[in-house]
Amino acid sequence: MVEPRENYIIRSNRESGFGRYDIMLIPHLQRKGSLPAVVLEFKVYNEKKGKNLEDTVKAALQQIEEKQYDAELIGLGFEKEEIHHYGFAFKGKEVLIGA
Repeated sequence: MVEPRENYIIRSNRESGFGRYDIMLIPHLQRKGSLPAVVLEFKVYNEKKGKNLEDTVKAALQQIEEKQYDAELIGLGFEKEEIHHYGFAFKGKEVLIGA
């Protein structure tokens, strides 16, 4: 996550909305409009909570929506269309990413 620093402010595990997001990438103000803001949520697969990695990704994306992790970005003036959500699901060395 070091390389994006020239284009983004990187925040981790901070409160926004009704919870704590894992990672947020906020475009520097001079780049606003040319780069999307990004919210990342990471989840480890748990067979008791989901059937597969796809379910785990869906749970991560649902958490972003339900907990309104976009609140900080919207407060900074970003439109919903300028904000991308990504859910990451991990099961050992397997990884699935959904948007």
